[in-house]
Amino acid sequence: MTSNISKVGRVACAAVGAALWLSLPALAQDDALLTDARKVAGAVPPKLLDMLNAQIAQGGPASAVAVCNEKAPQMAKSASEQTGWAIRRVSLRNRNPKAVPDAWELAALKDFDQRTAAGEKPATLEKFGVVDTANGGKEYRYMKALPTQQVCLACHGAADAIAPEIAGRIHTLYPADKATGYSVGDIRGAITIRKAL
Repeated sequence: MTSNISKVGRVACAAVGAALWLSLPALAQDDALLTDARKVAGAVPPKLLDMLNAQIAQGGPASAVAVCNEKAPQMAKSASEQTGWAIRRVSLRNRNPKAVPDAWELAALKDFDQRTAAGEKPATLEKFGVVDTANGGKEYRYMKALPTQQVCLACHGAADAIAPEIAGRIHTLYPADKATGYSVGDIRGAITIRKAL
């Protein structure tokens, strides 16, 4: 009886070991994808912030609206072409009508808000993994929360505190804008990237 239990135990251990060994290449690939995703997602926001600060220094806060409207999509497109990752920004309260999250992104943004409410720092929040696509394929997806910075408040702060010139430009470019009422540190949205596997 003891030898049968030992034999079953050895077979079970061998099966688990084999499964773990076979999954190591997939785990290594996932780690490499995560490392690359973090690098790509981390590169775009600081460049945009630098561009915004330079534009504000040159032409004032109202001139920065054009940076987000024109330059941010160009930066995302250029980074997508250079890296092979599809890159965009999304928000629960979007300004740009193209920044509406899909179901996976929506769940991540809601999770980010819950985790922030529970005390996690917004700058550390991320979600990643392999996701099935509608056409039966798979893609690796990554999202990182974008906390509101002080510089963002000129355009994304309390609606009644936004200068009339800025509010006018925003309304002209984004008549259905929902991206106001933020404070420093609030999650204003996320950078989201994906790559087909």
